[in-house]
Amino acid sequence: MTEDLPELRASDADRERVVEHLRDALAEGRLDMTEFEERLEAAYQARTYGELAPLTRDLPVPGVVAPAVSMVKQPVRDGSWASRVVGGEGSSSWAVAIMGGFERKGRWTVPKRFNCLTFWGGGGIDLRDANFADHEVVINCVAIMGGVDVIVPPGVEVVVRGIGIMGGFDHREDGVHGEPGAPRVIVTGVAFWGGVGVRRKPTEAERRRIKEQRRQEKLERREERRRLE
Repeated sequence: MTEDLPELRASDADRERVVEHLRDALAEGRLDMTEFEERLEAAYQARTYGELAPLTRDLPVPGVVAPAVSMVKQPVRDGSWASRVVGGEGSSSWAVAIMGGFERKGRWTVPKRFNCLTFWGGGGIDLRDANFADHEVVINCVAIMGGVDVIVPPGVEVVVRGIGIMGGFDHREDGVHGEPGAPRVIVTGVAFWGGVGVRRKPTEAERRRIKEQRRQEKLERREERRRLE
């Protein structure tokens, strides 16, 4: 960030770079969800470099490893699907919720096969900010008198192959073609007196960006009407 020119107007790309930096900090535990949401909102409302700079001033520079931090270099994401298919084993390969719950969300790497079990409990698997170990991943869900909610980002191809026994799998996203290069997510397993839902939602950051864009467009139209009057 160009701190020596605080009054210089920031671009959309500048704001997105700050947002990506904040997402990394959230995933690493440097920010809690409340701090992240506050800074995220401030980032999308910022108009100058001077307003953006304080949002990441106390966070490590991306790519620079701080003392006592793992020397494993994190994958560089440029927003493309290719940058999100990173290989490897995945950061979490299973989850269990017995009379309780589990959640996988934020910046994590989905393995080639992720297995989960819920028994009188519930689980959430959010792929919107995730990386993928392969171009095709399988999420195997066993829901017994419980449920699993799978959230995928726009552009991902989804195939649902699960079986419901006095329960059900959500097939609304089944067969929707994905964008070129996007991963394929296969949701399979069995739901017994339970359910597995599959929903497609934009990321919170994207939702906020769209909201702010619409707000800005509304302000510009209002200003244009004032000039014409």
